[in-house]
Amino acid sequence: MGRKIHNPSIFQTRMAFAPAGSAFRLTQEHPLENKAIHALAFMLLLAIFSYFYFVGASILNVVARKEALAKSAQLTTDIAKYEKDYFAISQSLTPEYGTQLGLSPVSKTAYVYRPTSLGQAQMQHNEI
Repeated sequence: MGRKIHNPSIFQTRMAFAPAGSAFRLTQEHPLENKAIHALAFMLLLAIFSYFYFVGASILNVVARKEALAKSAQLTTDIAKYEKDYFAISQSLTPEYGTQLGLSPVSKTAYVYRPTSLGQAQMQHNEI
């Protein structure tokens, strides 16, 4: 009769452990563990400082943009006042000069004088 070979189940297999001196032990510190912790802590601090820098820079840019738009509106108003004063002083604006500029006579006229905000920069409403 032939020899019967027993095939064990997966629960009966033999576990091959590494030799005693070469196994990785959790109780011992790995040589690169301290450097890895320092590198991760540095990257975390770098990410935190970068976050605060970029948020602060964004806020400052929004504030600077609003100030620039306000200054632009003020400069446009000042230029319009200077143009009005120039034409009033020089008295060179005549109907003939208007036709050279491409203007045409108007039958019904109504004059409105606005001393401020002759030109105003428009701001977007979706800003911070």
